[in-house]
Amino acid sequence: MKYFVVFFFLILSSTAFSQVIEPAQTVTGTIINDNTKFPLPNVNIININKVRGTTTDDRGNFVLAVSVNDTLHISCIGFQSLRIRVTNDWVRTKTTTIQLTEKAYALEEVIIGRYNLTGYLEVDSKLIPTHENYRYSINGLTEGYETGDTSPNAFSKAMGAIFNPADKLYNFFGKKPNELKRLKEMKKDDTVRNLLETKFDRETISVLLGIDKKEIAEILERCSYSESFVRTANDLQILDAISGCYEEYKILKKK
Repeated sequence: MKYFVVFFFLILSSTAFSQVIEPAQTVTGTIINDNTKFPLPNVNIININKVRGTTTDDRGNFVLAVSVNDTLHISCIGFQSLRIRVTNDWVRTKTTTIQLTEKAYALEEVIIGRYNLTGYLEVDSKLIPTHENYRYSINGLTEGYETGDTSPNAFSKAMGAIFNPADKLYNFFGKKPNELKRLKEMKKDDTVRNLLETKFDRETISVLLGIDKKEIAEILERCSYSESFVRTANDLQILDAISGCYEEYKILKKK
């Protein structure tokens, strides 16, 4: 009787466990322009939960591994980004059609820069100022810190940002352990990396990490990356910078 009770308990446990874990499945879809109804190629689809991505082919079709209730982030240049949830119906029918709406762009005033270039390299090179960003290394850490200028308090500002326990950097990393674990997952997927390498709008990073775009700039400033880097780097470089900053944070937290 004792063995029967143990066996029955094991059967119950395995049944409950199988009900909790949703098996990964593959779904397909077609993405079209909601205005022309034409298929859209090279649309990026990222499974936010699994941090895996794919792109549509010439006919607007894609295939992606998902589980029920996963959230997909869909983006394409010139179109409004879209987030959709994987439903039981989609998993059951295996395919669906998704429509993207074109963005409406308003022409803005064009401002001519303050540098009057002559076309001669020797002359123009003296007209345009050169800004250098400096990185400082710390013993025991594999990464350095970028001060962004050569002012007398640049180094102390960088160190103050890193070693201040009350800094927003510590508050951010301490409150988002699950989101930050995705940093390593993002680097494993070539589709995600290739997408981030071509983007400069911080949209995909903010979606994957569950933060606002403004927070990205604040985090990197706390890591003492220069303003010019934050402004001009592509999303893949921003991802690597946040990832490096997170690894340094973990080292400092242990000490």
